[in-house]
Amino acid sequence: MAPKTLSSFLSPFTFTLPNPKLLNLHTNPTLILCRFSQPHQKPPLSEPQLPQPEGTGAAAPTPGDRFLESRRSFDSAKLLLKEKKKKRLKEKPLKLSTAVACCYGCGAPLQTSEPDAPGYSDPETYALKKKHHQLRTVICGRCKLLSHGHMITAVGGNGGYAGGKQFIMAEQLREKLSHLRYERAFLARVRDLAGANPIILVITKVDLLPKGTDFNCIGDWVVEATVKKKLNVMSVHLTSSKSLVGVAGVASEIQKEKKGRDVYVMGSANVGKSAFISALLKLMAEKDPVAASAQKYKPIQSAVPGTTLGPIQINAFLGGGKLYDTPGVHLHHRQAAVVHSEDLPSLAPQSRLRGQSLPNSQVSSGNITTWKGNSNDLNGYSIFWGGLVRVDVLKVLPETRLTFYGPKSLQIHMVPTDEADEFYQKQVGVLLTPPTGKERADEWRGLDSQRQLQIKVEDVQRPACDVAISGLGWISIEPICRLLRSSDSNSEKTAGELHLTVHVPKPVEIFVRSPIPVGKSGAEWYQYRELTEKEEEERPKWHY
Repeated sequence: MAPKTLSSFLSPFTFTLPNPKLLNLHTNPTLILCRFSQPHQKPPLSEPQLPQPEGTGAAAPTPGDRFLESRRSFDSAKLLLKEKKKKRLKEKPLKLSTAVACCYGCGAPLQTSEPDAPGYSDPETYALKKKHHQLRTVICGRCKLLSHGHMITAVGGNGGYAGGKQFIMAEQLREKLSHLRYERAFLARVRDLAGANPIILVITKVDLLPKGTDFNCIGDWVVEATVKKKLNVMSVHLTSSKSLVGVAGVASEIQKEKKGRDVYVMGSANVGKSAFISALLKLMAEKDPVAASAQKYKPIQSAVPGTTLGPIQINAFLGGGKLYDTPGVHLHHRQAAVVHSEDLPSLAPQSRLRGQSLPNSQVSSGNITTWKGNSNDLNGYSIFWGGLVRVDVLKVLPETRLTFYGPKSLQIHMVPTDEADEFYQKQVGVLLTPPTGKERADEWRGLDSQRQLQIKVEDVQRPACDVAISGLGWISIEPICRLLRSSDSNSEKTAGELHLTVHVPKPVEIFVRSPIPVGKSGAEWYQYRELTEKEEEERPKWHY
């Protein structure tokens, strides 16, 4: 009997057949496939063929073919990624380069479009220097004029260039850089700028202090002011860029603490930052060839506040790190902010300060000053310091003396207070200068700001205080002058308060500080504060 279905099975046993000779042929398990046709059904037209695995069949690829195919696929994928990357770069917005060429004299960005703006360079010179990659050697037109003695301010509205969008106004400078001022804000806010970075405090222009000044007293006075502001400085250096005194100590301190970091020179306008950098490079050039090459393109120096307009990078160190000259602050409360640019030289002292004292028979003010007989009493008088300051003496001791420290070109005139207003109106621009000339006097705003001072006298043997006029100088207030003291004077018993009124143009600032010990007499009355061991250890050292 024949089966009628398709069957597949694995037989674990043998079949019994009539012929015994065939027993040995079927003793192992065998897979048997059986197929039978069905005569009553039509065969299918076609049967699907199963795909044969790769590497089998008559036309199977060789290993070499497979390798070549993989390389072609890899190259195609690489080319596709490259094209996609190019497409992304084309779609990405362009970024402006931050490496802007600047004038090496003032740091202003170089430009060729506005001749009246800072940073202007002749187009032909600019193109030639750019072609030869020498833009770092270009100096702008303003710096050329400054180097030849022209007085050109950097702040609009103060007698400088008439136009130029690159001028920064005093208001903007005050908002951005008001931290750079020694008397108050500088010491208070420099902590926020420097953070944990080491700070070296440099006092410049000490060669201008009066003859006979004891620098031990000056150094201690500066350190005391620093400690009161809780400024964590490493050291204090008294320097003179003109005579190079003290600059070597600063250079040594910088090399010791720099450790590959950048060095920034910060300070208010016209304190001598650029001059200090020139002196520093001059000393460093003796041992450092990098500093020697940097001397050729050092910042411009001038008596104009705000000469430096932008950060100037200087390659000054062989061991890495840069030296930066930063813009000074054109402070709105300084006399330089209100004085015409052509009068600025009169505010810049060129030699040692010499105090002008009143009352003093050696100080003459021509036909203007009148004295009450032989009396030296200042009560009821007004003292004019050029055309910039007026001091009304309301109540002082008979032996009180005022000493004015500032530019020699500013003359002192004294008149009775009840005649002071009329005298100022007639003599401003003539005897009372600056302002100089009738035209500038007509534009002068006048002394429209005043401050009432009540000065307490604690020790009549030393000056009570200094009344500082921002950007001009200071007035030392001595309650009892030893030269004017009479034998029967009882001023020590009656000393209490001194009353003064100080007039200045707006917005010049007046502030009272502890007296600075200058001159030979400063060492006689200055008192050193007794320090504990902890204070002595934490206190910064000063160097000269």
